[in-house]
Amino acid sequence: MTNKKILFLSLFLMCCLLTKSWGIDIPFGKTGKISYDLKKGNFKVFQQTTQWLANGCSVVKNHDKIYSSKDYDSRIYSKELLNDNIGKGKKYIITLKGKGLPQMRQVFYVYDALPYFLCQVQLIGNYLSSNELFPIQGDVSYFGDQSGINSVFVPFDNDTFISYHTKTLTSDAPQMSAEVGALYKNSSRKGLVAGSVEQGNWKSGVETKLNIGNSIFIAVKNGFTDQRITRDTIPHGYIKGNQISSSRIFFGAFADWRKGMEAFAKVCRLADPPIVFKWKKATPLGWNSWGAMQEHISYDKVIKTVDYFADSLKGFRSGGTAFIDLDSYWDKLIDGGLEGDFSQLKAFADYTKKRGLKPGVYWAPFTDWGFKSGSNRRVEGSSYTYGELWTKTGKGYHDIDGARALDPTHPGTQRRMALVINKLKACGFEMIKIDFLGHAAIESSHFYNPKITTGMQAYGEGMRFLLRQLDGKMLIYAAISPNIATARYVHVRRIACDAFHSISDTKYTMNSLTYGWWQTYLYDYMDADHIVLKTEKEGVSRARLFSALATGSLIVGDDFSINGPWKNMAKKLFQNPDLLKIIGDGRSFRPLETDGTASTLFTKQVKDIAYLVAFNYNDGEQGISMSPTSMGLDTKQNYMAIDILSNEKILLKENANLILPAADARIFIILKINK
Repeated sequence: MTNKKILFLSLFLMCCLLTKSWGIDIPFGKTGKISYDLKKGNFKVFQQTTQWLANGCSVVKNHDKIYSSKDYDSRIYSKELLNDNIGKGKKYIITLKGKGLPQMRQVFYVYDALPYFLCQVQLIGNYLSSNELFPIQGDVSYFGDQSGINSVFVPFDNDTFISYHTKTLTSDAPQMSAEVGALYKNSSRKGLVAGSVEQGNWKSGVETKLNIGNSIFIAVKNGFTDQRITRDTIPHGYIKGNQISSSRIFFGAFADWRKGMEAFAKVCRLADPPIVFKWKKATPLGWNSWGAMQEHISYDKVIKTVDYFADSLKGFRSGGTAFIDLDSYWDKLIDGGLEGDFSQLKAFADYTKKRGLKPGVYWAPFTDWGFKSGSNRRVEGSSYTYGELWTKTGKGYHDIDGARALDPTHPGTQRRMALVINKLKACGFEMIKIDFLGHAAIESSHFYNPKITTGMQAYGEGMRFLLRQLDGKMLIYAAISPNIATARYVHVRRIACDAFHSISDTKYTMNSLTYGWWQTYLYDYMDADHIVLKTEKEGVSRARLFSALATGSLIVGDDFSINGPWKNMAKKLFQNPDLLKIIGDGRSFRPLETDGTASTLFTKQVKDIAYLVAFNYNDGEQGISMSPTSMGLDTKQNYMAIDILSNEKILLKENANLILPAADARIFIILKINK
């Protein structure tokens, strides 16, 4: 060996010994740094000199034993170049070994241009089994003064009229949030965001709590179940093998937590990209029968509805057309059940297209609505019985919303799916609303496919099978479904549960937009559910319409086969080209207020046009402050707010105050004006 090689080897070994004793600094972005203590197995996170996190570590479960990264004897690190969908950077791998312990790896994904990082924990060994991993946990030290810190609750799905909310942290009990969590100070919007960017194997939860001594504990858990949130009645399923990996976890601190949530959503879409075909047409717009017609569907009524849109609402179009979507009870238009005669349903689809519109349909592929009739009923398209398909949860089954969950991995479930979807394709439908998808994500004590052991794995198999049947033939709209995991499989997703015609429906919908607007970067389009006018006052109807425009797409729902005041109101509101233009880009508005159940103000920038929508959810008149600073406008510039409907002009100043009548809304274009 040459002297040069000996010198190089000596220096290399010396560096290894030094890093083993002293630890390493892992840079990310322009000024971020993870300081990992190789001696103790914990780490700190900094942005410049500001510390985000102290006492950071990973915790894993193997069989029934719990291990922390601080329990190991030996830690060495390596690094690799990283160039993935998210960006360029490096991957740092900490390998931990200890006597009698499974090997652990902590992986940090850091990017040159991004002010946040991803992390992951892995177990390596023989006969491993885990249903609980904590890739990252520690004490948040980002806020300085820890008083008045809010924690956001993000639901797992949009079922049972569940709401988003924010609570001030206390030491009484931890706050839990599904898949992603955020801490923020409302006065400054300064915040920290952590969450799972992959949902293929694990359900995840984010726990936050104010510790005694005023520090904040945060932990991101793979293997999270809670009947009130994820709907599961049994623990999370186990993953087994010689290597078990957590999902990758997003972790970042931001001057404005709203930008942090948007960054998280964008990373999710890059880390776990869509497999549904790319939608290249205009923002979806249309009508759905569940808004008012519901179970009273008939061939005559839906044909009259098509004629009304073709003849009387010609201005209600996006990309030159609109969808006419039959929701539940479309089976009244078939004869002989799902294996029977679909000719009348096809006649509806043909007539809809003849009138220049697009036919849509509905289905809930993972539910059995007739389970109370017994288990021995034959499953359409197969020789199986429904009892064989029911998802097993311990000694029972999973029943919610009046329907029993079907195992997505069972061949009977899949043959039934193939039968129905192929019949609907043959009818010529161009859109499908799929519903109650959360039934497919439930944890089970036994799936038909033995390789599937968790609810999210089952969900992925079921949704991939559904996409193969649809074969790129329809726009796919998800109704009740997991909030984040559904993004890979659909074009449009409803942001909340059912909403109809009241101002309280609008407030409920806008609660979901207030804390869930960031999902606009996960999906092609978010939707506010049915915009029903019924016999409400015009202000209430305006608010319902504006809730849809603020969410990003537009589905209306009155029964236009019969006469009523909603027809004239629809002509007035639904054909305004300046309003319909707002959903052209398909993006949601961002909330200005995040200190209550639903913001009253939302904004959106489309190229050089800024929009502002204001809501009054109350029974009385309300004054709403319209501050250029809170909107993020240039305070050196003057602005005018112009009401799109009335053309009223309001000069925007720091003390500008808008008086809104009870249960009403207004929408403005914000324009720069000369001083």
